[in-house]
Amino acid sequence: MDHLYTQLAADMAERIEQGLLRPGDRLPGVRELARQRGLSVATAVAAYRALETGGQIESRPRSGFYVRARARAVIVEPEQSNPLPKPTPVSGQDMVLRLAQAANDPTIVQLGAAVPDPAFLPTRAIERALASAAHHHRVRSSAYEFPPGLPALRHQIARRMAAAGARVHPDEIIITNGCQEALTLALQSVTRPGDIVALESPTFYGLLQVVDALGLKALEIPTHPRTGLSLEALQLALEQWPVKACVAVTNFSNPLGHCMSDEQKQALVELTARYNVPLIEDDIYGDLGHRHQRPSVAKAFDTGGNVLYCSSVSKTLSPGLRIGWIAPGRFREQVLYRKYVTNLATSTVTQLAVADLLESGRYDRHLRVMQGIRPRGATHDGGGEPAFPARHPHYATGGRFCHLGGAAAGHRQLRTQRPGAAGGGQHRAGSDLFRHRQIPEFPAPVLRLPVERADRNRAGETGATGGVSLSRFDPNAILRTRSDRAATDDCVRPEIGASFASAQTEGPHN
Repeated sequence: MDHLYTQLAADMAERIEQGLLRPGDRLPGVRELARQRGLSVATAVAAYRALETGGQIESRPRSGFYVRARARAVIVEPEQSNPLPKPTPVSGQDMVLRLAQAANDPTIVQLGAAVPDPAFLPTRAIERALASAAHHHRVRSSAYEFPPGLPALRHQIARRMAAAGARVHPDEIIITNGCQEALTLALQSVTRPGDIVALESPTFYGLLQVVDALGLKALEIPTHPRTGLSLEALQLALEQWPVKACVAVTNFSNPLGHCMSDEQKQALVELTARYNVPLIEDDIYGDLGHRHQRPSVAKAFDTGGNVLYCSSVSKTLSPGLRIGWIAPGRFREQVLYRKYVTNLATSTVTQLAVADLLESGRYDRHLRVMQGIRPRGATHDGGGEPAFPARHPHYATGGRFCHLGGAAAGHRQLRTQRPGAAGGGQHRAGSDLFRHRQIPEFPAPVLRLPVERADRNRAGETGATGGVSLSRFDPNAILRTRSDRAATDDCVRPEIGASFASAQTEGPHN
């Protein structure tokens, strides 16, 4: 039977591990602890000595005992992926629709969908812009705005693309229903069923759905979480296989978060042009850098119209506006025709509203607010202790997520329910969504946390500019059984929208 002091020490060590006692917290004096637990002072002293020997607490002269800050764990950067160098059909995407449908359930904490929290979107500005468009353009807003789309909006997009280094005439831009349609139109215009498409590994699962629906074959290219697509591997693939298109997320990639350098982007454009392979650039996260300088785009280095540039406002303004665009270069006529026969046009009133938000400067003001929203406490809390003991945070320099590795991230699915919600809600997302087959390139699991999942009450008080605190989040708590949730609701808060994957996760791209 354990001694009383070892039982007391074990209980306090568990409280420290659970975060109930945090680094820097002052512990009760030995007499106070003895009184609280109904034990002798000698037992309390022995328990503290055992904890001090184990490294959990430390004594400070003439001050008492304190929870000790642990040494920061060495973060090992994931290695470059190593997919099979062979094109294959896409399969295993059947759960994606269920994941998208779950995103609309208010009783479920969104753990798989990269949908911006409304608390961090300029909803009032959007409301005013939509009302103004409907009021001042009654006739036009009720009519079709046939492709290529609203001239005023295309002018504003061309202006923003110029700021990113790509000089594109407004007539070269085609408005779409989000970035997902832009990617679909791009692939439809440059490929036929059975063709091979080079993709990052891993890549956005919505892109895999498009590849599957179009009857294409995916050729995964090794990708590094910091530097992006391996140009050496891509060149070997272009030499060996009849690749008809290459798709890349050049800025804050989905799902790894890498941002390619200007030199890499230029080399990528030149490489694909040399082999006459169209490059489809997905830049949906380009405006979400954590630094003030927006990164350039690969389209900036395109001199022959070989880059089909795709983006949208779904991750910045609102996914519900359904406004995206494509600058397809020399493939303009093919894309223009396919856009028309697919759905005739994109909503006119939302085009008018987005054009107003861009022209008035309200969009840029919103981006400056977004740049101030970063995860607080994800690396260290006030006491210098890593906020996630034995779990390693990894940050991209932009986009929607920070990444966390560790035992809790190793679970292949996650079940959780919003605190206070009736019924049993589940939201699952696994790494199978990001690959067209199961392959263990990333043996170390990673949990990815959207940085903009805020407590709505707190966001309303602070203007949603103060960042998001992750220090109270316990990944293990949300893995407990449903019967335990009532006691752990404080750990499963709606402010933390976590996506789960064996290596990475993302939500509807739109």
